[in-house]
Amino acid sequence: MSALLITGGAGFIGSNFVLFLRRELPTLRLVVLDKLTYAGNLENLAGVLPDITFVRGDILDPGVVDDLIAKYNVDRIVNFAAESHVDRSILGPRVFVDTNVTGTLTLLESARRHKIRRFLQVSTDEVYGSLGATGAFTEESPLQPNSPYSSSKAGADLLVRAYHHTFGMDTVTTRCSNNYGPLQFPEKLIPLMIINALSDKALPVYGDGMNVRDWLHVEDHCSALLAVLERGTAGEVYNIGGNSEAPNIAIVERILTHLGKSKDLIQYVADRPGHDRRYAIDAGKMKRDLGWQPKHSFEGGMQATIDWYLSNRSWWERIISGDYQLYYEQQYGERSR
Repeated sequence: MSALLITGGAGFIGSNFVLFLRRELPTLRLVVLDKLTYAGNLENLAGVLPDITFVRGDILDPGVVDDLIAKYNVDRIVNFAAESHVDRSILGPRVFVDTNVTGTLTLLESARRHKIRRFLQVSTDEVYGSLGATGAFTEESPLQPNSPYSSSKAGADLLVRAYHHTFGMDTVTTRCSNNYGPLQFPEKLIPLMIINALSDKALPVYGDGMNVRDWLHVEDHCSALLAVLERGTAGEVYNIGGNSEAPNIAIVERILTHLGKSKDLIQYVADRPGHDRRYAIDAGKMKRDLGWQPKHSFEGGMQATIDWYLSNRSWWERIISGDYQLYYEQQYGERSR
């Protein structure tokens, strides 16, 4: 029986994808590899751990990757494993190159050695750079990354492209807009603002708050990824967007209104270096070629997300206190199967 290897499967999007697959394809054998860095939380997978194979390990270790592929007869790989926070990449770029570029290279080499049937690289619209007031990114937009994070993801994307064209590997790449939803690490915009508002702390907003993003509910992202994994054309790139553009300040104000908090909590702070002004995704190729489109409205998705953080206070309280970092050892030890 073959298996699907999901790297970075204990992070925000990766764990949501694992949970999504367990619901949609309950008989599919899943092998999850995650290093469990600060953003990886095994608690995200607690409900499905008996039904999957979890291994704590690093995509930079070719021995670990080779062993997993051989032991579990892995025939497809979905790569979520990445350092992903722009602010952290500004403070320390090297780990982003190590994980996002060299880690992807390590996976590609293992996949090539073992003749993997399909390699799906999960990337970001940030590789395209910044848009003006109009237009949207298409798959033909030039790569113009502006941060160490997005540059490292662009480098990984180009390696994936090269392995298809040079070695004939079946690779596909997806580039998504900003995700939101349950299980998102609290340093990201939406959960950070929810948690600060609940504690009546200042909500820090970069610059004038008018940086615009296209917001994609994580469940819509997961359904798109499955469509690309199953029906995408080898060598192609697919943009995945939520058709929900909004400036950051509108997101913050929506959260405050939903929670019944004062807008006086908003605190404008100095903009971060190289802050892209606007992203927008043209996901027409996904609709035309694969019949996919997002199902969540932004209003409904945001309300459900805020309510999830209200109902799962213990989850994020453990994270912000640092206790979640002990979760693996305390609850599961070396548990895997």
